[in-house]
Amino acid sequence: MAVREEDPRVSALGAAVSRLRRELAGHPAQFSDRDIAEAELAVLAAMVAEHRPDVARMRRSLLLIAGAIGSVSALGPALMEVRSAVDLFGGVPR
Repeated sequence: MAVREEDPRVSALGAAVSRLRRELAGHPAQFSDRDIAEAELAVLAAMVAEHRPDVARMRRSLLLIAGAIGSVSALGPALMEVRSAVDLFGGVPR
């Protein structure tokens, strides 16, 4: 049985998503689009767990998360970490 080699991009995405999920869960403010951010972070976490990243879907999730929590400055550094991890996968294939 072959051992699957871990893709460092997937590892980076997983760590970034976990951090943002933790920080979002610990953030006391309730804002109208919080559910959207949580749902899209769950989508990204599922891609990491399945080792099946879909660049177009990751970028869509990132846009939705940024739109949902972009005004919450306390979450900015963790959001930028997710963005950087998504960028490791390159642009959307044509």
